[in-house]
Amino acid sequence: MKTTPLYTRHIELGARMGEFGGWDMPIQYKGILDEHAQTRTKASVFDICHMGEFELSGPTALADLERLLTCRLGSLAVGQVRYGFMLNDDGGTIDDLTAYRMADDRFMLVVNAGTAEKDAEWIKSRISETTRFVDLSAETAKLDVQGPESRKVLEDVLGGVPELGYFRFATLDNGNLISRTGYTGEWGYEIYLPNEEALALWDRLVAHDLCAPGGLGARDTLRLEMGYSLYGHELSDSRTPAATSRGMFIYLEKDFIGKPNVAADLADPEFLLVGLKFASKRAAREHDKIYVEETAVGEVTSGSVAPSLDVAVAMAFVKPEYAELGRELQVEIRNKRFPAEVVDLPFYKHGSARG
Repeated sequence: MKTTPLYTRHIELGARMGEFGGWDMPIQYKGILDEHAQTRTKASVFDICHMGEFELSGPTALADLERLLTCRLGSLAVGQVRYGFMLNDDGGTIDDLTAYRMADDRFMLVVNAGTAEKDAEWIKSRISETTRFVDLSAETAKLDVQGPESRKVLEDVLGGVPELGYFRFATLDNGNLISRTGYTGEWGYEIYLPNEEALALWDRLVAHDLCAPGGLGARDTLRLEMGYSLYGHELSDSRTPAATSRGMFIYLEKDFIGKPNVAADLADPEFLLVGLKFASKRAAREHDKIYVEETAVGEVTSGSVAPSLDVAVAMAFVKPEYAELGRELQVEIRNKRFPAEVVDLPFYKHGSARG
């Protein structure tokens, strides 16, 4: 498995390690519940060095990206970030990613670790000769500081933080990039820096009395509470993103790869992604079947106990006629059925992300 520049430090901190997207990553340190609460109340730093970063530049970069991605990029200002999907010819999701507009003719894409190599090959085979593609992944580290105290932490550690709106980025005095997006629902930042600088910054962040390391386990419970889709669960190359996004992050006023099937799915969806809330802590798991009486109407994509809510929640694909809010469905968990209510997303509604 691949390792990040912080691997040795994770071992020294007693992290429980595990495979994720071909990388040996920290799953937890003190424990998922502690790290989840730390992020909701103070701040956590996450090692996200495994993610991929690509730069596309040149006179045809914008036109190529408009065709490659579902989101609108022409209206993106320099210094702004946008989330979207990259699809195959059938409309299946190759990856979900964020696009950073670095200049009028230069963009950075941040892609998932497990799909980075596939993404790079797909992009390189479908861009113009006048678009330059550079894979920055091997030289770029990424640390995410998430939580309501994340600004305080970074101000102390960095000596100041630029004023950033949500989904905006800026360049720090040392040339490193800082953005404010996040996946936890809390105020947070992402710092992109050279690999050789990552360990020193990590150590300074962890030493702050308001900040602690967080692993992938807490990262998953935090994103689930916010109803954010995860590639390989809610998103896959065999399904369009229509059921997941319900049209968000998909700009139908332009042509993009996979558009016909996406448009058809939006107009007449076979399934819709919904939130399910249980009355107990009995958590459903991916692929658990959902029933109305004896009729199967869908299946779970992600499920867990939501630490902030103290009950089990899940995201699931269900047939549209069973997706209305307040509907009670039955989820089969280990051969026993449990009632769950269809609820609005996000499950957790008190995040500090937008300030």
